[in-house]
Amino acid sequence: MDPVSHNLDRKTMDPRPEKEATADLQTQMGDMQIGGGEDMLIDDYDVVDEKTDVAIITPDDSTDEPAEPQADDYEAMKERVLPMLPDLESDFEATHTWQIENYRNMTRKERGPKFQCGGHPWRILFFPFGNNADYASLYLEQGHDDEDKPRDGWYACVQFTLVMWNKNDPSIYSYHTQLVLVLRLSAANHRFNAEESDWGFTRFAELRKMFAAQWDGSGRPMVENDAVNVTAYVRIYKDPTGVLWHTFENYNSKQETGMSLYFTNAFRKAIYRIPTEHESDRKNSAWALQRLFYLLQTSEEAVSTQELTASFGWETKHIFEQQDVQELSRILMERMEERMKGTDAENALAKMFVGKMKTYISCINVDYESSRIEDFWDIQLNVSGNKNLDESFKDYIQVETMDGENKYFAEGYGLQDARKGVIFESFPQVLHLQLKRFEYDINRDAMMKVNDRYEFPEIFDATPYLSEGADRSEPYLYQLHGVLVHSGDLTAGHYYAFLKPTIDGHFYKFDDDKVIRATLKEALEENFGGDYANMVNGHTGVRNPYTRTFSTKRSMSAYMLVYIRKSREKDLLLNVGEDDTPGHLAKQLGEERAALERRRRDKEEQHLYLTINVVTDDTFKAYQGFDLTDWETDPNGAATPQTYRVLRNSTVGDFTKTVAETLKLPPGQVRLWVMVNRQNKTTRPDQPLPDLRMTVTEAYTKFSGRDKPFRLWAETSTTPEDGRTQWPNQNLSPALSPPILIFLKYFNHSDQTLRGIGHIYMKKTSKVAEIIPPIQQLMGWSPSKDTMPLSSTSSPSLSSSSNSATTAPGMQLYEEIKHTMIEPLKAKATLQQAEIQDGDIICFQRALSEKEASAIASTGGYTDAREFYDYLLNRIIVNFFPRAGSDPEAGKFTLPLSRKMSYDQFSAKVGEHLKVDPTHLRFTTVLASTGKPKQPVRRGQAATLAQILIPSLSTYANSNQRPDALFYEILEMSISELETKRNIRVTWLPEGVTKEESIDVLAPKNGIVQDLIAPVQRKANLSDEAVSALRIYETQQCKVVKELDHNAALTNIPDYANLYAELIPEEEIHAGDEDRAIYAFHFDKEPMKTHGVPFKFVVKPGELFKDTRERLSKRSGIKGKQFDKLKFALVQRSAYARPMYLNDEDELYGMAIRSDDQLGLDHVNRTRLFGGKGDSIFIR
Repeated sequence: MDPVSHNLDRKTMDPRPEKEATADLQTQMGDMQIGGGEDMLIDDYDVVDEKTDVAIITPDDSTDEPAEPQADDYEAMKERVLPMLPDLESDFEATHTWQIENYRNMTRKERGPKFQCGGHPWRILFFPFGNNADYASLYLEQGHDDEDKPRDGWYACVQFTLVMWNKNDPSIYSYHTQLVLVLRLSAANHRFNAEESDWGFTRFAELRKMFAAQWDGSGRPMVENDAVNVTAYVRIYKDPTGVLWHTFENYNSKQETGMSLYFTNAFRKAIYRIPTEHESDRKNSAWALQRLFYLLQTSEEAVSTQELTASFGWETKHIFEQQDVQELSRILMERMEERMKGTDAENALAKMFVGKMKTYISCINVDYESSRIEDFWDIQLNVSGNKNLDESFKDYIQVETMDGENKYFAEGYGLQDARKGVIFESFPQVLHLQLKRFEYDINRDAMMKVNDRYEFPEIFDATPYLSEGADRSEPYLYQLHGVLVHSGDLTAGHYYAFLKPTIDGHFYKFDDDKVIRATLKEALEENFGGDYANMVNGHTGVRNPYTRTFSTKRSMSAYMLVYIRKSREKDLLLNVGEDDTPGHLAKQLGEERAALERRRRDKEEQHLYLTINVVTDDTFKAYQGFDLTDWETDPNGAATPQTYRVLRNSTVGDFTKTVAETLKLPPGQVRLWVMVNRQNKTTRPDQPLPDLRMTVTEAYTKFSGRDKPFRLWAETSTTPEDGRTQWPNQNLSPALSPPILIFLKYFNHSDQTLRGIGHIYMKKTSKVAEIIPPIQQLMGWSPSKDTMPLSSTSSPSLSSSSNSATTAPGMQLYEEIKHTMIEPLKAKATLQQAEIQDGDIICFQRALSEKEASAIASTGGYTDAREFYDYLLNRIIVNFFPRAGSDPEAGKFTLPLSRKMSYDQFSAKVGEHLKVDPTHLRFTTVLASTGKPKQPVRRGQAATLAQILIPSLSTYANSNQRPDALFYEILEMSISELETKRNIRVTWLPEGVTKEESIDVLAPKNGIVQDLIAPVQRKANLSDEAVSALRIYETQQCKVVKELDHNAALTNIPDYANLYAELIPEEEIHAGDEDRAIYAFHFDKEPMKTHGVPFKFVVKPGELFKDTRERLSKRSGIKGKQFDKLKFALVQRSAYARPMYLNDEDELYGMAIRSDDQLGLDHVNRTRLFGGKGDSIFIR
């Protein structure tokens, strides 16, 4: 069926309001529906959902337009209805008129005569009575027939307009247009190819109006005397990028662009030289990057970067967190440098990406200079206030004069006028420039993206920014090879890149999984930012696809530039071949691809096969748990049932041979039993498969049923003497009842295990006690040593009481009915009386003396099989992580524990594993969302392990915590002693208030402040003399509450208080009699918005505030430009006090006369801006 031709008419083009008209012509075309097909059938056309809620723009709406041309004046009409598109180059043009006669006698679908344009045939496709609409439908169609098919990959980028007109009066005509950027009229545009062969207007003209007596008041109809003309104006454009008006359906970036090479091949070669053969770990960033590069070289599909980002520790949740490209680049370089140390690739990255800059202070009047040369990997350039790259570099190396109060202290010369600045000593071979398209907006109190126009050249000369002594033997001319673009704003957006992978090649646009060729204008000028061109007055702007807001400024702008030194391009963009690739990568990825192909093939052939799970005696013996096996255990475990993938049309006999080969037995010694699900939620053998000639599908349908797994038990026998296997329940006389198949499990109290030992057959009339001899035989026990003869009924251990679980002397038997029902068996009862049937499980254990039972119980073991079954029912594998240490995986271990265990029981198990006293262990629950500690577990509480791991709402509040993990700590003291202590955090201030070091102190709950001194002394490495001047003070809401007396009780300090410790400054120790002290704090615009560390400051009488400022800088440790940005105010402690800002001529001593006066330092709270990442752009 030929799909419907699609609409470009004004009623279906764009239903959005005019202000939301799309800014990009290609985007506008992407909104159109695609049509195509040569053999179009009228009756098979789909009905198109037509929309009518848009404005219709006609020439009559404008009074300034020139006179209407006549439809037969083809040149004038072409100029009006087919305007040239900017930035595109015309290749071919054609005009063709189809004279239609006998309109009412036409069929439902007609094609006009062919005409040529660009060497290819074209024609008008006409539905005179509508294409599922009450409108005449007109389309332009490529005219290739089946015998004249275009070459493979043929396409044409066509702009066209169709005009219908009265042949007798050319002033009567109709044509359609579409809305493009800012309401400009344009013809239709389409990329024609073999699949999309036609494009046009389903609702071209309403049939009722076409045959009316007059057309739009002209006095004549459009169709007159059953005749009308249709003229096609066609223009074919050149396609410089290969993707003009492309829909990107089934687009293959590698095939279309030939992108087998990509950026900075020397870097790729250096990465390949890192040895990773024996470190193929997903946490190894070098290995992950090597895999990424090799996949890019060899894969035909888009390649994911998930392995690489995961090696940095970034998880899926970090997609929604702020991650910056520059931060990614630096992390990548640091990881690669670390991995290259000690290898052949050492310093390879530094040679490519590292330059040197000099920071200097040079005195003007004396011969003295202080300088420091540092390495740089990239350069951050200001965009705001600069028009282009050169202005940013001039701004970067701008010299600051230090004079007046800001003179520089030169050693040996005192205070001197000086020049301070930065100059470059060398630039790297690959120059990374980050454009700082962000700034702090003081009015909005937030970081904002800078979308100002900022130009950068294709070739950049860095020579003017070198120092006089720099080596200029090789030109510092750089060629632009990469432009990283950010589209959007600070809160939402998208990254894509323009890269030039070869020296003389083209730029390509890398946008997620699409790679398309780009023009130089698209790579440079369109990413300068700034205002959109050709904006109509009063238009609100273009809609940003990421923020859904309108703006007159471009949201897409360059964020990072990559320049390569022209003299080193051949060295950096060299070819990388298979010989440069580590051999183990190709082998490893080849194996992964083969496995992936097997899985794909298996999935395609899945309907031909049936999956069968088979339990054997070996898996039963290796299994510890309920039933015969656990169907969801580790697929590689010894107790896991064997899984077979069997052709559905194969016979049961064929499958039996396959199982026998796996067991290394003749097929005659293997018999398959069907396993069924019982009402008690167990799965047991029910009956042997009777007919080896039936197919496995027939057996599955008959014995298992649809939508249920097909599970079998493989019974085996020993080699018979006559070579013929005789099964116990086979070929019996109808008068004889068949024996019962019973599985046996043994609970070993010595090593605390419960495992299968095999199966036996017993008669229904046999006594339960008669099971003992077969058990002795299977276990290899001697009756004289291990158990007494069953016939010794005089033994006090033998009892047939219904209340005791006894059998033969020294042994106990139980039936495993279901998980929660383990019932003792009576020794004298028959198996029929005990309701034992095929597939039932009997568990046995040796009887213990009181001494043996007491010894086992003292170690936390189980003495009764029923207790062990209960343990298995409540067993949970708990992960234990060390709370201290940077790598929690280093001390991680797992233990199988019971959910019913008390705190003391499971701590004893952990202590036994760690070989430490369990009373010195402290446990903490784990937050499920972050993997961090949640809250300590109290010792001695009545809760079980299950209640600790999965707390109820009433016990522990809600439980955002892992149900299978705990942190552990090995303490220097017992938990009981620890409970008499209190953890108090003291922040040590070594240099004013600019540096902080946290110290956690375990102090007695009933202790005094003096108990905090010794730990602070050890941590800060203070002498005994210095400790005498140690001050500890309490703060709340970033203001000083009080200074603590060393004899004050710790019980008076609230849990939410912050404690700071510092050495009392010398000026305070030696303060004069008239000097006073005042408390200082930091705030951001409003005194209630406090932040930072408050401190105590000495105020001197008669001192002007300009001198006080110098002492404040020394006291606080804040210096230079950062201190210059501070504003100072006198603030009363009251929450609603207004700040009184201070000038240099004010005297603080005379103004601060109230007891609650405090000194406020007003400056921006940098710690709350984007978590300390104010320079990052958030990408969702």
